[in-house]
Amino acid sequence: MGTLVSRIQGLCGRMRLKKATVVMIGLDGSGKTTILYRLKLNEAIKPVPTVSYNVETLDIFEDISLVMCDVSLGAKGGPLKRHYLDLCQGFLFVVDSKGTERFGEAREDLRYAIYMVTRDLPFIVLANKQDLDGACSPTELEHHLKLDRIPARKWDVCGCSGVTGEGLQEALEKLCKMIKEDEEQ
Repeated sequence: MGTLVSRIQGLCGRMRLKKATVVMIGLDGSGKTTILYRLKLNEAIKPVPTVSYNVETLDIFEDISLVMCDVSLGAKGGPLKRHYLDLCQGFLFVVDSKGTERFGEAREDLRYAIYMVTRDLPFIVLANKQDLDGACSPTELEHHLKLDRIPARKWDVCGCSGVTGEGLQEALEKLCKMIKEDEEQ
């Protein structure tokens, strides 16, 4: 009898599973697609350049289901990002933490994303490719992106590796916590 009650409670809990849309943006080659499929399949894939977007639902947490949109619109697609960001509850900004020569471009892309949205979306900067020698630490990346100049909103920088999966679960947990806190206010 106790097992039946537990199963029913489990099913009822799943029916109340919250859905949140999370958009993943960043420069080309930063590892967005690798991260998405590491989270979805728990394995490294050999990605091909994304032409527009990939969407996957991730049921990796008990209380929230994430609809993840990996958006790669290229240089001319910047204005379209607004439409994706207006529909989400939070976003991930992926940076190749070894590609120091593109940090200025990444900083501008992140600022554009932040200021085009009419509400304060929580976000996580994923300092990807931490498994490579010479990658900037999350603290160094925070400095390069000048995140201390961003007006009051919830954000964090997390080191990760899309290839190994290290740091991804923790980063999503932080983002989910921020999303839940926003909805409680």
